[in-house]
Formats: sequence, C-alpha cells, structure tokens
Amino acid sequence: MGTKTIGVKDDTYERLKGRKRDDESFTDLVERLLEETTADWRAGFGTLDEDAADALEETVQESRDRTSAGLAARQRTAIEELADASEPEDSDETA
Repeated sequence: MGTKTIGVKDDTYERLKGRKRDDESFTDLVERLLEETTADWRAGFGTLDEDAADALEETVQESRDRTSAGLAARQRTAIEELADASEPEDSDETA
C-alpha cells in the first residue's frame, strides 16, 4: 500500500497530535477518527423500505391537510371579521 503526504495548518497538526495516542501513528489516528465519525446522512438517503416510506408519506400528507385546514379556517374568520367591520352600524337616530 502506498502513502501520501498531506499538508495541514499548524493548529490542526497540534489538535491532531493532542488526540494521538502514544502507540498510534498519525495514519492510525486518522483511521480511528474516520471510523468514529458519524456517517453522512446523505449516504443512506432514499433507503426507506416501502412500508416505512408509505407511512412517512401518509404522515406528511396528514400534517399538510391539518395545516391547510387551519389556514383556511383562519382565513374564513379574518374575512368574516373584515366583513363585519365594514358593515355600517344600524342607527336608531332619524335625520
């Protein structure tokens, strides 16, 4: 297996050196850190099984429906309040 030389800033080198164990080479350190790193969430994107995907889709649609119904109700209320506010008040006074 070949090797590659990489450059890192001094502060990065010091941080790596601080994480390096006495019995580790820098290669061992980098390998350990890479293994400890959480995998990129995008690597598994789109891998839901069909049942889970269907359940997720149903949940999202129900949430959208509730949001839409709530917005529609608030719009109706606002329109009614505006209509009531713009109606002239009945007056018992005669001219």
